[in-house]
Amino acid sequence: MDLEKEESIDLGKLWQVTKEHKKIVGGIIVGCTAIATITAFVLPKQYESTTLVQTRSASKEMGGQAAAMLAAATGSSTASPTNNYMELMKSRTVLDPIIDELYEGKDPEKKPDAAGFAKSNLDIKNTKGTNLITVTAKGKTPEEAQQISREVVDNFLTMQTNNSQQTQSLLVQFLNGRIEEAKQDSDDAAQKFADFSREHKLYSPDDQLKQAITQVSAYDKSIADLQSQQKAAQAQYDVATNKLGQQKSGSKAYNINDNGTVQSIRGQIVAKEVELAGLRQKYTDNHPTVISAQQQLAELQSDLSREVSAVVDSSAASLNSAQMELLKNQAVAEASIGAAKASEDAVRAKKDEIEQDISKYPDEMVTYIQLKSDAEIKKTIYTNLVQQCEQNKIQEAMESMDIQVIDEANLPDEKKPSAPKKKLIAAIGFIIGVLLSLGYSVVVAKKQDY
Repeated sequence: MDLEKEESIDLGKLWQVTKEHKKIVGGIIVGCTAIATITAFVLPKQYESTTLVQTRSASKEMGGQAAAMLAAATGSSTASPTNNYMELMKSRTVLDPIIDELYEGKDPEKKPDAAGFAKSNLDIKNTKGTNLITVTAKGKTPEEAQQISREVVDNFLTMQTNNSQQTQSLLVQFLNGRIEEAKQDSDDAAQKFADFSREHKLYSPDDQLKQAITQVSAYDKSIADLQSQQKAAQAQYDVATNKLGQQKSGSKAYNINDNGTVQSIRGQIVAKEVELAGLRQKYTDNHPTVISAQQQLAELQSDLSREVSAVVDSSAASLNSAQMELLKNQAVAEASIGAAKASEDAVRAKKDEIEQDISKYPDEMVTYIQLKSDAEIKKTIYTNLVQQCEQNKIQEAMESMDIQVIDEANLPDEKKPSAPKKKLIAAIGFIIGVLLSLGYSVVVAKKQDY
């Protein structure tokens, strides 16, 4: 208790000391406030300019199998690109040209790096729940702030467009190689079928054989689609592997094929492909039942893409974002190849059952069906690959629209700088003065007690 009394301060006495030394106390408060105010006026002015941009996923503009294949190629179905875009805006590729321009002719040692420049001059934010990004830049003049904000977005758009088009062009290049092979295979199969028909004078089979051919053709359509998917996915896999520098395959490196969820989704895809092949025996591709089955299949393919990407995310969290996306693309493409191959095997098994019934026909008829089937499959593969290549060319042209500027960088009012905030700095100086004067009064009061 005695110690508490000794340590306690009589507020009345403290107030008395303050009044007795009011000139000093007042001088401390006024001095701190004055210093803060002078500092506020001496500090260089700073201005802010903001650009508002909107992101969008180009895959939303496409539908069906094309969207699923594009998702596998770009990884866009696995996560929103907004966060990646925000980080890329702080990259050296975007910021170095701006820094070089601002510090031209100045001491090179004072030139900041991209990370330091971004920390001191940029504030990039995303409004939660939206695909809007605000790029707020700070500059010593209104013009400098506007220039930084505008050029960050312009440089990013240029970089994003170049990178996307480079990837798409490489994909088109790989697809073109497979198209040439498919074209040659299609021409050869068609020639064999035509030669056989001419030689044996088989041009119009009987009604019973027509029904068998219709059933086989339905399976051939599915087999051709699945082989097209494998070739397109292989092209996507080759692009990712090429950019990664022949890194190990994603599924092997991360045990994706052993993942229970991946196996379950792949099994559902196989079952749905077999179901779709059966529906094609009864209906055309424009029938609502077939369309519904195709939509369900596209959803399953998207689920597979998301799950594979999640496995890579959990296993390679230490990699940078660019490498992570390439690994995802590689793993998703390989998983797609595996699912398409398993589906093809299942559909072929069903087709074999039909062909066993056909074997009772004369050898010439059986050969006729086989050659016709082979020609149709290879023609469909060629057509599908050409369509896929054209879709990628369209996508390449659309990439520049992946980011849209909503509000251009504004020119701040020269009379309204964002910093320094004079009133706030003066208020802080006043508070510091009050605290110092209070400390001074406490010290004086304690001295009087001894």
